[in-house]
Amino acid sequence: MTLPAPAEVLAPPGWQRIEFISDLHLGPDTPHTFAAWAHYLQHTQADAVFLLGDVFEVWVGDDAAAEPGSFEQRCAGVLRQAAQHRRIGFMTGNRDFLVGPALVADIGLQALHDPTVLTAFGQRLLVTHGDLLCLDDTDYQAFRRQVRSPAWQQAFLAQPLAVRRQQARQMRDASRAAQSGLTPDQWSEVDNHAAAHWLQAADAPHMVHGHTHRPATHALPFGERQVLSDWDFEAARPRGDLLRWTAAGLSRHAVPPAP
Repeated sequence: MTLPAPAEVLAPPGWQRIEFISDLHLGPDTPHTFAAWAHYLQHTQADAVFLLGDVFEVWVGDDAAAEPGSFEQRCAGVLRQAAQHRRIGFMTGNRDFLVGPALVADIGLQALHDPTVLTAFGQRLLVTHGDLLCLDDTDYQAFRRQVRSPAWQQAFLAQPLAVRRQQARQMRDASRAAQSGLTPDQWSEVDNHAAAHWLQAADAPHMVHGHTHRPATHALPFGERQVLSDWDFEAARPRGDLLRWTAAGLSRHAVPPAP
């Protein structure tokens, strides 16, 4: 697969720590994950945090964040506060691709194109949500093309907010039913050949992505890809990792639950 034209982000020379997270799948039914996320954004010592997609389980339109007392409004408030203290980069994923550029700018986030090459510490790093590289999942790729089209999005967003919420619940229930009985290693996986091609084309030795919920480091014919973990602090064994990038390289760290 040909590398889509990446955006380029150059880190300021003063940055010493950059952190990456993705796949939190936040929703009204994940209060512990929401609390861990809010606490992390408030207390991290990173100069920048890059959110690489699926921060939200579903996003039905930016007008949801204007609804008084809504979960989306609470999330926007957390992000707005965090953006006052450090750079917060935001890349949409397959669950929250309807987060619009106007809201991102209003909150004070840096919109991240998928993919983006980030240059820091004398190195180039390619970041992506990861779903574009799951080439074997042809049904999903067809669905992705459909819902990313301007015509589909315009028609969906033209509906009342309550109708959109109901449709989103139905789509989420259908997705969960399709994954019922499957373990994460049976879900779609990134194509390593395509990932290596992307890295070579971007002249970047490292890729960071989410989407697959399989945290690991994969050596490729050209470079390596680092996979972010999902977050689930509602589980019996809570989980949530981040990747930290410093002049010493990339390292993985567990995020603690909120106190």
